Amino acid sequence: MSIEGHSSAPGANVIVEHYCEHRIADGTCCKEWGGWGHSPSPAVPTRWWCFEHFPHKSYEQEQALRRKRRPRAGKSSNESG
Repeated sequence: MSIEGHSSAPGANVIVEHYCEHRIADGTCCKEWGGWGHSPSPAVPTRWWCFEHFPHKSYEQEQALRRKRRPRAGKSSNESG
């Protein structure tokens, strides 16, 4: 892989890792990747959360997350399909 054409500006090739900022009651942080960022304006630093803890979900996203967590009715672990 060539680096030709890439920026040589300071900090341009730095990878910033951002994990979920949610804190659990015992003070520990969530260990999931913070792929959902939010900032009210460009002047405010972006805060990052995993999808489960993202506080700005729409109603439809919230319902989809609840359906995903809910076990399917009428299926046992031995049934396939």
